[in-house]
Amino acid sequence: MQVTETAADGLKREYTITVPAGDLEQEITRRLGEIGRQVRLPGFRPGKVPMQILRTRFGPSVRGEVLQSTLQASSAEAISERKLRPALPPKVDIVSADEGADLEYKMAIELLPEIPEPSFAELDIERLVVEVPEEEVDGAIERIAEQQRKSEVVERPAENGDILIVDLEGRIGEQEIPGAGGKDRQIVLGAGSSIPGFEDQLVGASAGEQRRVRVTFPADYAVADLAGKDADFEVDVKEVRRRSPIAIDDELGQAVGLENLAELRQELRQRLQRDYDAASRLRLKRSLLDKLAEGHDFPVPPGMVDLEFDNIWRQYQAQGEPPPAVAGAEATPAITDGDAVPTAAGPGQNDEAARAEYRRLAERRVRLGLLLAEVGRKNNITVTPDEVNQAITREARRHAGYERHVLDFYRQNPGAIDTLRAPIFEDKVIDFIVELAKIGERKITPQELLAMPDPAGEVALPS
Repeated sequence: MQVTETAADGLKREYTITVPAGDLEQEITRRLGEIGRQVRLPGFRPGKVPMQILRTRFGPSVRGEVLQSTLQASSAEAISERKLRPALPPKVDIVSADEGADLEYKMAIELLPEIPEPSFAELDIERLVVEVPEEEVDGAIERIAEQQRKSEVVERPAENGDILIVDLEGRIGEQEIPGAGGKDRQIVLGAGSSIPGFEDQLVGASAGEQRRVRVTFPADYAVADLAGKDADFEVDVKEVRRRSPIAIDDELGQAVGLENLAELRQELRQRLQRDYDAASRLRLKRSLLDKLAEGHDFPVPPGMVDLEFDNIWRQYQAQGEPPPAVAGAEATPAITDGDAVPTAAGPGQNDEAARAEYRRLAERRVRLGLLLAEVGRKNNITVTPDEVNQAITREARRHAGYERHVLDFYRQNPGAIDTLRAPIFEDKVIDFIVELAKIGERKITPQELLAMPDPAGEVALPS
Protein backbone atom coordinates (compact mmCIF):
# COMPACT_ATOMS: atom_id res chain seq x y z
CA MET A 1 0.00 0.00 0.00
CA GLN A 2 1.29 3.45 -0.92
CA VAL A 3 0.11 6.58 0.89
CA THR A 4 0.90 10.07 -0.39
CA GLU A 5 -0.09 13.26 1.40
CA THR A 6 -1.44 15.66 -1.21
CA ALA A 7 -2.77 18.55 0.88
CA ALA A 8 -2.40 19.95 4.40
CA ASP A 9 -4.43 22.99 5.40
CA GLY A 10 -4.90 23.65 9.08
CA LEU A 11 -6.66 20.61 10.50
CA LYS A 12 -7.52 19.25 7.04
CA ARG A 13 -5.44 16.56 5.34
CA GLU A 14 -5.82 14.82 1.99
CA TYR A 15 -4.08 11.63 0.90
CA THR A 16 -3.90 9.48 -2.21
CA ILE A 17 -3.83 5.79 -1.30
CA THR A 18 -2.94 3.02 -3.76
CA VAL A 19 -3.48 -0.68 -3.05
CA PRO A 20 -1.68 -3.00 -5.55
CA ALA A 21 -3.86 -5.12 -7.82
CA GLY A 22 -1.99 -8.23 -6.63
CA ASP A 23 -3.12 -7.64 -3.04
CA LEU A 24 -6.71 -7.32 -4.17
CA GLU A 25 -6.49 -10.46 -6.32
CA GLN A 26 -4.98 -12.42 -3.45
CA GLU A 27 -7.84 -11.44 -1.13
CA ILE A 28 -10.47 -12.19 -3.79
CA THR A 29 -8.98 -15.64 -4.38
CA ARG A 30 -8.87 -16.35 -0.65
CA ARG A 31 -12.51 -15.35 -0.24
CA LEU A 32 -13.61 -17.44 -3.24
CA GLY A 33 -11.75 -20.39 -1.72
CA GLU A 34 -13.77 -20.01 1.48
CA ILE A 35 -16.98 -19.97 -0.52
CA GLY A 36 -15.87 -23.01 -2.50
CA ARG A 37 -15.46 -25.04 0.70
CA GLN A 38 -18.98 -24.20 1.82
CA VAL A 39 -21.13 -23.87 -1.30
CA ARG A 40 -23.07 -26.76 -2.83
CA LEU A 41 -23.49 -26.72 -6.63
CA PRO A 42 -25.16 -29.45 -8.75
CA GLY A 43 -22.60 -31.84 -10.27
CA PHE A 44 -19.79 -31.01 -7.86
CA ARG A 45 -18.79 -32.48 -4.55
CA PRO A 46 -18.42 -30.06 -1.63
CA GLY A 47 -15.03 -28.36 -1.80
CA LYS A 48 -14.38 -29.51 -5.41
CA VAL A 49 -15.99 -26.63 -7.35
CA PRO A 50 -13.43 -25.29 -9.88
CA MET A 51 -12.13 -21.77 -9.20
CA GLN A 52 -13.21 -20.58 -12.68
CA ILE A 53 -16.82 -21.51 -11.95
CA LEU A 54 -16.61 -19.81 -8.57
CA ARG A 55 -15.28 -16.66 -10.25
CA THR A 56 -18.07 -16.70 -12.81
CA ARG A 57 -20.77 -17.32 -10.21
CA PHE A 58 -19.54 -15.24 -7.26
CA GLY A 59 -16.70 -13.08 -8.59
CA PRO A 60 -18.53 -9.72 -8.99
CA SER A 61 -20.12 -9.79 -5.54
CA VAL A 62 -16.89 -10.98 -3.87
CA ARG A 63 -14.93 -8.26 -5.63
CA GLY A 64 -17.38 -5.64 -4.30
CA GLU A 65 -17.02 -6.99 -0.76
CA VAL A 66 -13.22 -7.03 -1.00
CA LEU A 67 -13.10 -3.47 -2.32
CA GLN A 68 -15.26 -2.27 0.55
CA SER A 69 -13.26 -4.09 3.22
CA THR A 70 -9.97 -2.96 1.63
CA LEU A 71 -11.09 0.67 1.69
CA GLN A 72 -11.93 0.40 5.38
CA ALA A 73 -8.79 -1.52 6.36
CA SER A 74 -6.31 0.51 4.29
CA SER A 75 -7.70 3.90 5.41
CA ALA A 76 -7.58 2.76 9.05
CA GLU A 77 -4.01 1.53 8.56
CA ALA A 78 -2.96 4.86 7.00
CA ILE A 79 -4.49 6.75 9.93
CA SER A 80 -2.82 4.47 12.47
CA GLU A 81 0.64 4.57 10.85
CA ARG A 82 0.64 8.36 10.88
CA LYS A 83 -0.81 8.53 14.39
CA LEU A 84 -3.64 10.74 13.18
CA ARG A 85 -6.57 11.63 15.47
CA PRO A 86 -9.62 12.02 13.21
CA ALA A 87 -12.34 14.40 14.33
CA LEU A 88 -14.87 12.73 12.02
CA PRO A 89 -14.91 9.63 9.79
CA PRO A 90 -12.73 10.18 6.69
CA LYS A 91 -14.30 10.94 3.33
CA VAL A 92 -13.23 8.52 0.60
CA ASP A 93 -13.43 9.13 -3.16
CA ILE A 94 -12.44 6.24 -5.46
CA VAL A 95 -10.24 7.29 -8.39
CA SER A 96 -9.72 3.88 -10.01
CA ALA A 97 -10.98 0.41 -9.18
CA ASP A 98 -10.98 -1.40 -12.53
CA GLU A 99 -10.64 -5.17 -12.52
CA GLY A 100 -7.01 -6.17 -12.77
CA ALA A 101 -5.79 -2.64 -11.90
CA ASP A 102 -4.58 -1.07 -8.68
CA LEU A 103 -7.17 0.40 -6.33
CA GLU A 104 -6.57 4.12 -6.05
CA TYR A 105 -8.62 6.49 -3.92
CA LYS A 106 -8.44 9.84 -2.20
CA MET A 107 -9.00 10.22 1.53
CA ALA A 108 -9.92 13.57 3.07
CA ILE A 109 -9.80 13.84 6.83
CA GLU A 110 -10.16 16.46 9.54
CA LEU A 111 -7.95 16.10 12.61
CA LEU A 112 -8.54 16.90 16.24
CA PRO A 113 -6.52 19.94 17.27
CA GLU A 114 -3.69 20.04 19.75
CA ILE A 115 -5.44 21.24 22.88
CA PRO A 116 -3.38 23.32 25.31
CA GLU A 117 -3.04 22.07 28.87
CA PRO A 118 -5.40 24.23 30.95
CA SER A 119 -4.43 25.56 34.37
CA PHE A 120 -7.53 25.15 36.48
CA ALA A 121 -5.93 26.56 39.62
CA GLU A 122 -6.10 29.99 37.97
CA LEU A 123 -9.87 29.78 37.47
CA ASP A 124 -11.69 32.08 39.87
CA ILE A 125 -15.37 31.11 40.11
CA GLU A 126 -18.18 32.06 42.46
CA ARG A 127 -20.57 29.54 43.99
CA LEU A 128 -23.95 30.94 45.02
CA VAL A 129 -25.23 29.60 48.34
CA VAL A 130 -28.93 29.67 49.20
CA GLU A 131 -30.39 28.65 52.53
CA VAL A 132 -34.05 27.64 52.53
CA PRO A 133 -36.10 30.19 54.54
CA GLU A 134 -38.42 28.74 57.16
CA GLU A 135 -41.34 30.67 55.69
CA GLU A 136 -40.85 28.83 52.40
CA VAL A 137 -41.06 25.50 54.23
CA ASP A 138 -44.19 26.79 55.97
CA GLY A 139 -45.72 27.69 52.63
CA ALA A 140 -44.98 24.24 51.22
CA ILE A 141 -46.60 22.61 54.25
CA GLU A 142 -49.67 24.79 53.90
CA ARG A 143 -50.05 23.80 50.26
CA ILE A 144 -49.87 20.11 51.19
CA ALA A 145 -52.38 20.69 54.00
CA GLU A 146 -54.73 22.33 51.49
CA GLN A 147 -54.41 19.32 49.18
CA GLN A 148 -55.17 16.95 52.09
CA ARG A 149 -58.05 19.01 53.37
CA LYS A 150 -61.16 16.91 53.94
CA SER A 151 -64.78 17.83 53.26
CA GLU A 152 -68.24 16.61 54.30
CA VAL A 153 -71.69 16.87 52.76
CA VAL A 154 -73.94 19.54 54.32
CA GLU A 155 -77.67 20.14 53.93
CA ARG A 156 -77.67 23.90 53.48
CA PRO A 157 -77.14 26.51 50.75
CA ALA A 158 -73.60 26.89 49.55
CA GLU A 159 -71.31 29.50 51.07
CA ASN A 160 -67.95 30.87 50.03
CA GLY A 161 -65.28 28.26 50.79
CA ASP A 162 -67.65 25.33 50.12
CA ILE A 163 -67.15 22.75 47.39
CA LEU A 164 -69.93 22.12 44.87
CA ILE A 165 -70.17 18.81 43.03
CA VAL A 166 -71.92 19.64 39.77
CA ASP A 167 -72.78 18.53 36.27
CA LEU A 168 -72.47 21.42 33.87
CA GLU A 169 -72.72 22.36 30.25
CA GLY A 170 -71.58 25.60 28.63
CA ARG A 171 -72.89 27.20 25.46
CA ILE A 172 -72.34 30.30 23.38
CA GLY A 173 -75.66 30.76 21.67
CA GLU A 174 -76.60 27.29 20.42
CA GLN A 175 -72.97 26.15 20.17
CA GLU A 176 -71.63 23.94 22.97
CA ILE A 177 -68.28 25.08 24.36
CA PRO A 178 -65.74 22.24 23.91
CA GLY A 179 -64.26 21.09 27.21
CA ALA A 180 -66.42 23.40 29.31
CA GLY A 181 -68.86 20.73 30.49
CA GLY A 182 -68.60 17.54 32.44
CA LYS A 183 -70.01 15.28 35.10
CA ASP A 184 -69.18 15.44 38.82
CA ARG A 185 -67.01 18.52 38.43
CA GLN A 186 -65.75 20.23 41.61
CA ILE A 187 -66.08 23.98 42.03
CA VAL A 188 -64.50 25.62 45.08
CA LEU A 189 -66.47 28.78 45.79
CA GLY A 190 -64.22 31.73 46.48
CA ALA A 191 -61.14 30.13 44.93
CA GLY A 192 -61.18 32.60 42.06
CA SER A 193 -62.44 31.62 38.63
CA SER A 194 -60.79 32.68 35.39
CA ILE A 195 -64.27 33.87 34.34
CA PRO A 196 -65.37 36.82 36.50
CA GLY A 197 -68.75 36.38 38.20
CA PHE A 198 -69.04 32.63 37.62
CA GLU A 199 -68.65 31.47 41.23
CA ASP A 200 -70.57 34.42 42.65
CA GLN A 201 -73.74 33.19 40.91
CA LEU A 202 -73.47 29.79 42.62
CA VAL A 203 -73.32 31.11 46.19
CA GLY A 204 -76.57 30.10 47.90
CA ALA A 205 -77.22 27.13 45.62
CA SER A 206 -78.48 23.90 47.24
CA ALA A 207 -78.16 20.24 46.35
CA GLY A 208 -80.67 19.26 43.67
CA GLU A 209 -80.93 22.82 42.36
CA GLN A 210 -80.30 23.76 38.74
CA ARG A 211 -78.91 27.18 37.98
CA ARG A 212 -78.21 29.08 34.79
CA VAL A 213 -75.00 31.10 35.05
CA ARG A 214 -74.51 33.91 32.54
CA VAL A 215 -70.96 35.25 32.11
CA THR A 216 -68.79 37.15 29.67
CA PHE A 217 -65.34 35.79 28.94
CA PRO A 218 -62.58 38.36 29.53
CA ALA A 219 -61.19 40.10 26.45
CA ASP A 220 -57.76 38.64 27.23
CA TYR A 221 -59.03 35.09 27.85
CA ALA A 222 -56.46 32.42 27.06
CA VAL A 223 -58.73 30.74 24.46
CA ALA A 224 -58.92 33.34 21.71
CA ASP A 225 -62.17 31.91 20.23
CA LEU A 226 -63.97 32.58 23.54
CA ALA A 227 -62.45 35.95 24.45
CA GLY A 228 -65.05 38.67 24.95
CA LYS A 229 -68.04 36.43 24.21
CA ASP A 230 -71.21 35.92 26.29
CA ALA A 231 -71.89 32.38 27.50
CA ASP A 232 -74.57 30.44 29.38
CA PHE A 233 -73.79 27.55 31.75
CA GLU A 234 -76.39 25.06 32.91
CA VAL A 235 -75.26 23.91 36.38
CA ASP A 236 -76.90 20.96 38.15
CA VAL A 237 -75.80 21.03 41.81
CA LYS A 238 -75.48 17.49 43.14
CA GLU A 239 -73.76 18.09 46.49
CA VAL A 240 -72.69 20.92 48.74
CA ARG A 241 -69.62 20.03 50.77
CA ARG A 242 -68.11 21.97 53.66
CA ARG A 243 -64.35 21.88 53.87
CA SER A 244 -62.84 21.02 57.23
CA PRO A 245 -60.39 23.47 58.78
CA ILE A 246 -56.76 23.09 57.69
CA ALA A 247 -54.93 20.93 60.22
CA ILE A 248 -51.15 21.17 60.36
CA ASP A 249 -50.13 18.43 62.78
CA ASP A 250 -48.55 14.99 62.90
CA GLU A 251 -51.54 13.50 61.07
CA LEU A 252 -50.61 15.61 58.05
CA GLY A 253 -47.17 14.00 57.96
CA GLN A 254 -48.74 10.57 58.28
CA ALA A 255 -51.20 11.35 55.47
CA VAL A 256 -48.27 11.64 53.02
CA GLY A 257 -46.47 8.53 54.30
CA LEU A 258 -44.15 10.02 56.94
CA GLU A 259 -43.95 9.60 60.70
CA ASN A 260 -44.93 13.08 61.83
CA LEU A 261 -44.95 16.79 61.03
CA ALA A 262 -41.27 17.23 61.92
CA GLU A 263 -40.27 14.58 59.39
CA LEU A 264 -42.44 16.26 56.75
CA ARG A 265 -40.74 19.62 57.43
CA GLN A 266 -37.33 18.01 57.10
CA GLU A 267 -38.30 16.26 53.86
CA LEU A 268 -39.62 19.48 52.32
CA ARG A 269 -36.58 21.48 53.46
CA GLN A 270 -34.23 18.94 51.89
CA ARG A 271 -36.25 18.89 48.66
CA LEU A 272 -36.19 22.69 48.39
CA GLN A 273 -32.47 22.75 49.20
CA ARG A 274 -31.78 20.24 46.42
CA ASP A 275 -33.66 22.43 43.96
CA TYR A 276 -31.72 25.55 44.96
CA ASP A 277 -28.42 23.66 44.93
CA ALA A 278 -29.17 22.40 41.40
CA ALA A 279 -30.00 25.92 40.21
CA SER A 280 -26.83 27.24 41.84
CA ARG A 281 -24.75 24.52 40.21
CA LEU A 282 -26.08 25.41 36.76
CA ARG A 283 -24.88 28.96 37.25
CA LEU A 284 -21.53 27.78 38.59
CA LYS A 285 -21.19 25.57 35.54
CA ARG A 286 -22.12 28.43 33.20
CA SER A 287 -19.50 30.64 34.84
CA LEU A 288 -16.89 27.89 34.53
CA LEU A 289 -17.64 27.34 30.84
CA ASP A 290 -17.47 31.07 30.18
CA LYS A 291 -14.04 31.24 31.84
CA LEU A 292 -12.82 28.27 29.81
CA ALA A 293 -14.15 29.79 26.59
CA GLU A 294 -12.40 33.09 27.34
CA GLY A 295 -9.08 31.38 28.02
CA HIS A 296 -8.90 28.96 25.07
CA ASP A 297 -8.95 29.82 21.39
CA PHE A 298 -7.50 26.81 19.56
CA PRO A 299 -8.69 25.89 16.03
CA VAL A 300 -11.60 23.46 15.73
CA PRO A 301 -12.49 21.04 12.91
CA PRO A 302 -14.81 22.80 10.41
CA GLY A 303 -16.81 19.61 9.85
CA MET A 304 -17.68 19.38 13.54
CA VAL A 305 -18.75 23.02 13.53
CA ASP A 306 -20.94 22.35 10.48
CA LEU A 307 -22.67 19.44 12.22
CA GLU A 308 -23.27 21.44 15.41
CA PHE A 309 -24.53 24.42 13.41
CA ASP A 310 -26.96 22.19 11.49
CA ASN A 311 -28.28 20.86 14.80
CA ILE A 312 -28.80 24.38 16.18
CA TRP A 313 -30.37 25.63 12.97
CA ARG A 314 -32.86 22.75 12.87
CA GLN A 315 -33.94 23.65 16.42
CA TYR A 316 -34.32 27.29 15.48
CA GLN A 317 -36.45 26.42 12.44
CA ALA A 318 -38.55 23.94 14.43
CA GLN A 319 -39.40 26.65 16.98
CA GLY A 320 -40.86 28.81 14.21
CA GLU A 321 -39.64 31.99 15.92
CA PRO A 322 -38.15 35.12 14.38
CA PRO A 323 -34.34 35.06 14.14
CA PRO A 324 -32.78 36.16 17.43
CA ALA A 325 -30.96 39.40 17.99
CA VAL A 326 -27.22 38.98 17.65
CA ALA A 327 -26.42 41.27 20.55
CA GLY A 328 -26.79 39.44 23.84
CA ALA A 329 -27.72 36.15 22.19
CA GLU A 330 -24.85 34.21 23.77
CA ALA A 331 -25.91 30.88 25.21
CA THR A 332 -24.09 28.18 27.05
CA PRO A 333 -23.45 25.15 24.84
CA ALA A 334 -26.29 22.73 25.24
CA ILE A 335 -26.91 19.03 25.62
CA THR A 336 -28.62 17.28 22.70
CA ASP A 337 -31.82 16.25 24.58
CA GLY A 338 -33.05 19.69 25.62
CA ASP A 339 -31.03 22.50 24.12
CA ALA A 340 -32.38 26.02 24.01
CA VAL A 341 -30.99 28.11 21.21
CA PRO A 342 -30.81 31.88 21.83
CA THR A 343 -34.38 33.15 21.79
CA ALA A 344 -34.17 36.93 22.14
CA ALA A 345 -36.15 38.08 19.11
CA GLY A 346 -34.80 41.19 17.42
CA PRO A 347 -36.81 43.36 15.06
CA GLY A 348 -35.33 43.51 11.59
CA GLN A 349 -33.02 40.55 12.10
CA ASN A 350 -32.72 38.27 9.09
CA ASP A 351 -31.64 34.70 8.58
CA GLU A 352 -28.17 35.76 7.50
CA ALA A 353 -27.51 37.46 10.84
CA ALA A 354 -29.01 34.50 12.71
CA ARG A 355 -26.79 32.07 10.79
CA ALA A 356 -23.69 34.08 11.65
CA GLU A 357 -24.64 34.13 15.34
CA TYR A 358 -25.44 30.44 15.45
CA ARG A 359 -22.22 29.51 13.66
CA ARG A 360 -20.28 31.44 16.29
CA LEU A 361 -22.24 29.57 18.97
CA ALA A 362 -21.59 26.22 17.24
CA GLU A 363 -17.84 26.91 17.19
CA ARG A 364 -17.87 27.77 20.89
CA ARG A 365 -19.72 24.57 21.73
CA VAL A 366 -17.36 22.40 19.72
CA ARG A 367 -14.29 24.04 21.27
CA LEU A 368 -15.62 23.62 24.81
CA GLY A 369 -16.70 20.06 24.10
CA LEU A 370 -13.26 19.12 22.78
CA LEU A 371 -11.59 20.77 25.76
CA LEU A 372 -13.72 18.91 28.31
CA ALA A 373 -13.32 15.64 26.42
CA GLU A 374 -9.53 16.06 26.46
CA VAL A 375 -9.54 16.82 30.20
CA GLY A 376 -11.55 13.65 30.78
CA ARG A 377 -9.24 11.57 28.58
CA LYS A 378 -6.02 12.78 30.21
CA ASN A 379 -7.38 12.29 33.72
CA ASN A 380 -8.96 8.87 33.10
CA ILE A 381 -12.49 10.09 33.79
CA THR A 382 -14.96 7.45 32.64
CA VAL A 383 -18.63 6.57 32.92
CA THR A 384 -19.26 3.24 34.63
CA PRO A 385 -21.87 0.70 33.49
CA ASP A 386 -23.72 1.24 36.78
CA GLU A 387 -23.99 4.98 36.05
CA VAL A 388 -25.38 4.25 32.59
CA ASN A 389 -27.89 1.74 34.00
CA GLN A 390 -29.04 4.28 36.59
CA ALA A 391 -29.54 6.85 33.81
CA ILE A 392 -31.60 4.35 31.79
CA THR A 393 -33.71 3.59 34.87
CA ARG A 394 -34.34 7.30 35.48
CA GLU A 395 -35.33 7.74 31.84
CA ALA A 396 -37.73 4.79 32.09
CA ARG A 397 -39.37 6.28 35.20
CA ARG A 398 -40.00 9.50 33.30
CA HIS A 399 -42.37 7.54 31.02
CA ALA A 400 -44.79 5.97 33.47
CA GLY A 401 -46.57 2.99 31.97
CA TYR A 402 -43.98 2.62 29.19
CA GLU A 403 -40.97 1.59 31.26
CA ARG A 404 -40.56 -1.70 29.42
CA HIS A 405 -40.62 0.03 26.03
CA VAL A 406 -37.89 2.45 27.16
CA LEU A 407 -35.68 -0.35 28.48
CA ASP A 408 -36.13 -2.36 25.27
CA PHE A 409 -35.30 0.72 23.18
CA TYR A 410 -31.92 1.17 24.84
CA ARG A 411 -31.16 -2.56 24.67
CA GLN A 412 -31.89 -2.60 20.93
CA ASN A 413 -30.16 0.73 20.16
CA PRO A 414 -26.75 0.83 21.85
CA GLY A 415 -25.96 4.09 20.05
CA ALA A 416 -28.80 5.79 21.89
CA ILE A 417 -27.02 5.13 25.17
CA ASP A 418 -24.42 7.71 24.13
CA THR A 419 -27.07 10.41 24.61
CA LEU A 420 -27.24 9.34 28.28
CA ARG A 421 -23.51 8.72 28.74
CA ALA A 422 -22.40 12.12 27.39
CA PRO A 423 -24.04 14.34 30.05
CA ILE A 424 -22.84 12.00 32.84
CA PHE A 425 -19.27 12.22 31.54
CA GLU A 426 -19.59 15.98 31.17
CA ASP A 427 -20.77 16.43 34.77
CA LYS A 428 -17.91 14.32 36.07
CA VAL A 429 -15.39 16.41 34.14
CA ILE A 430 -16.98 19.63 35.43
CA ASP A 431 -16.82 18.31 39.01
CA PHE A 432 -13.15 17.42 38.49
CA ILE A 433 -12.36 20.96 37.30
CA VAL A 434 -14.35 22.58 40.12
CA GLU A 435 -12.27 20.66 42.67
CA LEU A 436 -9.10 22.25 41.23
CA ALA A 437 -10.43 25.78 40.68
CA LYS A 438 -10.55 28.62 43.18
CA ILE A 439 -14.14 28.72 44.35
CA GLY A 440 -15.54 31.62 46.33
CA GLU A 441 -18.95 31.51 47.97
CA ARG A 442 -21.60 34.20 48.18
CA LYS A 443 -24.84 33.86 50.11
CA ILE A 444 -27.95 35.10 48.33
CA THR A 445 -31.69 34.82 48.83
CA PRO A 446 -33.91 32.48 46.81
CA GLN A 447 -35.48 35.53 45.14
CA GLU A 448 -32.07 36.77 44.00
CA LEU A 449 -31.16 33.34 42.61
CA LEU A 450 -34.42 32.92 40.73
CA ALA A 451 -34.23 36.45 39.32
CA MET A 452 -30.96 35.63 37.53
CA PRO A 453 -31.06 34.75 33.81
CA ASP A 454 -31.66 31.06 33.30
CA PRO A 455 -28.61 29.23 31.89
CA ALA A 456 -29.55 27.82 28.49
CA GLY A 457 -28.00 24.38 28.89
CA GLU A 458 -24.86 22.32 28.84
CA VAL A 459 -22.11 21.23 26.48
CA ALA A 460 -22.57 18.57 23.82
CA LEU A 461 -19.39 16.56 24.11
CA PRO A 462 -18.08 15.09 20.87
CA SER A 463 -18.37 11.33 20.70
